Amino acid sequence: MSLKDILIERIRTVGPMRVSDFMAECLMHPTHGYYATRDPFGVKGDFTTAPEMTQMFGELIGLSLAQAWMDQGAPDSFVLAEIGPGRGTLMADLLRATNKIPGFHAALDLHLIEASPALRAKQRELLGEATWHDDVSTLPEAPLFLIANEFFDALPVRQFIRDGDLWRERLIGFENAQMCFGMGAAADQPMLRHRLEDTEDGMLVEICEAMPQIVQTIGARIQDHGGAALIIDYGDWRSQGDTMQAIKDHQEVDVLDIPGDCDLTAHVDFEMLCAATPSRFSRVTAQGVFLERLGITTRAQNLAEQMEPVQIEQHIAAHRRLTHPDEMGNLFKVVALYPDGQVPPAGVEA
Repeated sequence: MSLKDILIERIRTVGPMRVSDFMAECLMHPTHGYYATRDPFGVKGDFTTAPEMTQMFGELIGLSLAQAWMDQGAPDSFVLAEIGPGRGTLMADLLRATNKIPGFHAALDLHLIEASPALRAKQRELLGEATWHDDVSTLPEAPLFLIANEFFDALPVRQFIRDGDLWRERLIGFENAQMCFGMGAAADQPMLRHRLEDTEDGMLVEICEAMPQIVQTIGARIQDHGGAALIIDYGDWRSQGDTMQAIKDHQEVDVLDIPGDCDLTAHVDFEMLCAATPSRFSRVTAQGVFLERLGITTRAQNLAEQMEPVQIEQHIAAHRRLTHPDEMGNLFKVVALYPDGQVPPAGVEA
């Protein structure tokens, strides 16, 4: 039985399902879920993330976190963590770039937050010894330096459409053996009352209910024990409109067509993210600006001197894709969490 058949049977039995429940099943169903069953990254996968494009991305993030570690007095024991580490490529580049920083590697304790057994195996193969967690709640109570690159966009969202001063939740049902969208009854949504000020009838707003608790946990560790988090994802200060998309073989497909066999994501609402942390947070910065502040162009030029002509063309394309405003440079944003009384990590501003 396919995941599509399983979901249709569930809808037939218990009624239409929330968009968030659909996303959760598609991504993490134990036998049919997209992340639970495969390695989706790279040319042979369905999409390519920044660390898979070039080593420079992980290197510069590593140097930013290492500088934050030094700015906070270089604690002699700290947790270095990544949430949603993919294949482990970013972390491998980070560790290589920070290898010569005195005391940094001796002090770090590597922790990876990863729910997918398939991806944990890839991470173990590349990174060796680490401690794995299903979620951030089991991270040690210690100074925490954390990276989350394209993690929050994969968390399930609920979708609501404004109807006067009320909201109708977008639901998924089925018709003629095909899944389709519908709407629930109009109701007050306390968590969306503040959105009445910037929306009109018929506008759609997304809410990620899982995000605040995760951010609160990370921010509390940082506020209580020191550290910093760099969160990198695509989105805006406020979520508006239907941003859920499905990717298969590097192409966009209909979100309802092949559940479990395509990646599903939605834009991150950075206002909601920042509101959830008890720590301080930086300004939200465009990824291109962040990387240029960290010296990506100089690093790119230095690497190019060691490359063959055929490599240089790909190298230039990767640099452009990460930084150019028309590509990932403006679409992706960076925000840092850091403790009261400290400066934000390099690349972002208070």
